Amino acid sequence: MSVQALILAAGQARRFGSDKRQALLPDGRSVLDAVLALHTACFAQCWVVLRPGDAFGQAACERWGATPVWADDAEQGMGHSMACGVRAVLAQAASSAADGALQGLVLSLADMPFVQATTLRALQQAVASQFDPVVSVHAGQMGHPRGLPAAHLPALSALQGDEGARHAIAWSAAHRLQVDDPGVLRDIDTPADLG
Repeated sequence: MSVQALILAAGQARRFGSDKRQALLPDGRSVLDAVLALHTACFAQCWVVLRPGDAFGQAACERWGATPVWADDAEQGMGHSMACGVRAVLAQAASSAADGALQGLVLSLADMPFVQATTLRALQQAVASQFDPVVSVHAGQMGHPRGLPAAHLPALSALQGDEGARHAIAWSAAHRLQVDDPGVLRDIDTPADLG
């Protein structure tokens, strides 16, 4: 039985001005390396959605033992990237059922390196123990990552454009996982957010 991680890392970072995944955090690690280090320490299987030809992303996946998923239509928006990643996960689950059933996914964003390991583990447990989607909540605000039991994944496999999972999943009715982790609300949009 497994809850796996799916990290969306195929965005264009227009607001940041350059590839924010390569930007360095105060500890000297790139944003993407920090995210992958955290997730590969918490999940047995970690998928990373990348744009075709993304040598930096591929090298990071190789360093951390994550599985790249190439989203050919990533430029069309997050919906296409998420759908591509979910289809890859579902295809592998269908072909390797003997390794244990896929219980669900924790959906993470590549520009959120400040999430704590305790939050990822709590999301894993919540996804494994119930049917409803799970949203991390800190200080009364819904954040990311979020969790989806396997029964909800087919709804994401047909997403398009810039529509995220909010168009396929009723997050307002999701199980709210209270976490003492301001990192679930902290993404990187500008260089000032790195500190």
